[in-house]
Amino acid sequence: MEQRFYDAMADCPVVAAVKDFEGVEQCLESDVKIVFILFGDICNIAEIVERVKEAEKIALVHIDLVEGLSNHEIAVDYIRKNTKADGIISTRMNMINRAKELSLYTVFRIFVLDSRAFKSIEKQKRQIKADFIEILPGVMPKIISKVNRLSTQPVIAGGLISDKDDVIEALDAGAISVSTTNQEVWFM
Repeated sequence: MEQRFYDAMADCPVVAAVKDFEGVEQCLESDVKIVFILFGDICNIAEIVERVKEAEKIALVHIDLVEGLSNHEIAVDYIRKNTKADGIISTRMNMINRAKELSLYTVFRIFVLDSRAFKSIEKQKRQIKADFIEILPGVMPKIISKVNRLSTQPVIAGGLISDKDDVIEALDAGAISVSTTNQEVWFM
């Protein structure tokens, strides 16, 4: 299952992170193969995912950001049953674990804001069962390298990626891809 995701990243290492309907429409015109959906609610998430899937792109829903869903595992079941999403993104280990049980792609999102956050990654590395780890902000090549050495999961760099140099630095540091809401980067 992961091979399709890897192949899509190899073909285009930029992931479109969309935060509104305009972003969805813009990313569909780009060459990106993977879309992180960072908005929606229980009434429209299925149609947002459907729009992405119609363009033959891989759709991952940031489940923590979908309004109307709880932080309980049943929310993952809801996404699996009611949408065509390929996977989820979450900051919550319970959500990642449930999504793995349901054979969805999983991205565990971690905010590396200080040394305590980095130490937390070290402590949790054996517990993280996600397919990928996304670290934010993604403009920290040294931290990307450290997390890459610590983790068995491939690293996605996200947040504050604003130009080609940021993309290259993140990839050179060992990130498998970058995710960004910056539409200019989608079209590089």
